[in-house]
Amino acid sequence: MLVFPNAKINIGLNIVEKRPDGFHNIESCFYPVGWSDALEITLAENFSFHSDGITIPGNAANNLCTKAYEMLRTNFKLPPVKIHLLKTVPIGAGLGGGSADAAFTIKALNQLFELGISIEEQEKYARLIGSDCAFFIRNKPMYCFEKGDRFDSIDINISGKWIVLVNPGIHISTVEAYSGVVAKRSSENLRNILREPITEWKGRVRNDFEATLFEKYPLLGEVKEKLYGLGAEYAAMSGSGSTLFGIFGQEQNVKHHFPDFRLWQGFLK
Repeated sequence: MLVFPNAKINIGLNIVEKRPDGFHNIESCFYPVGWSDALEITLAENFSFHSDGITIPGNAANNLCTKAYEMLRTNFKLPPVKIHLLKTVPIGAGLGGGSADAAFTIKALNQLFELGISIEEQEKYARLIGSDCAFFIRNKPMYCFEKGDRFDSIDINISGKWIVLVNPGIHISTVEAYSGVVAKRSSENLRNILREPITEWKGRVRNDFEATLFEKYPLLGEVKEKLYGLGAEYAAMSGSGSTLFGIFGQEQNVKHHFPDFRLWQGFLK
């Protein structure tokens, strides 16, 4: 079975409060985008995981796809499989690429072996792997809260807009990103703002990680301003960085403006 785990962007990211368990409660809109990995699962004599493309840190036993398989294997009689991942979504980039790979592994195994796991149960399994992993089970625009693993519907209308994703190759860990922020509630309701036209978002739909990370990595702020200079209706950093995105009213060809960075562009669904 061949599937294509896609990335997501954060449209707005408010860090609301620190939790007793050490995590943070957030508010954000998670929105799927077309930048994708390729994940193939086939029957095998022995389990194995192999990846090509972007080098994934760590060993195969610690990969999130492996963890997803092993987790399901404890509750279902899964045969050995070979998992092959072609990694193209940047790592440590605020795009949820690793979480998507794990979620799509759960979905693919459920379908391939007809396990009959409900959507809700798949989300429960995904939450055990990572905070934003469960989002990719339904894989549609959602308002996300608590650790980013609880969801509600959201009224947002940007389907058909053109998006440009720019990754400057700066790896930012979650620990590094959170070390510079002070949790506080936003003065404006994110869900209400996102109901308004996209032209009303600038300066109001914020990513709380930007302030400290832009100071530490000035290049990030420069890319954001360049996207606005190219005509983006809205631009921001996704997640804890370092990918920046710009949303445009119509198709653009901006590849030559970012010759040294990883780039993906396409229409939003």
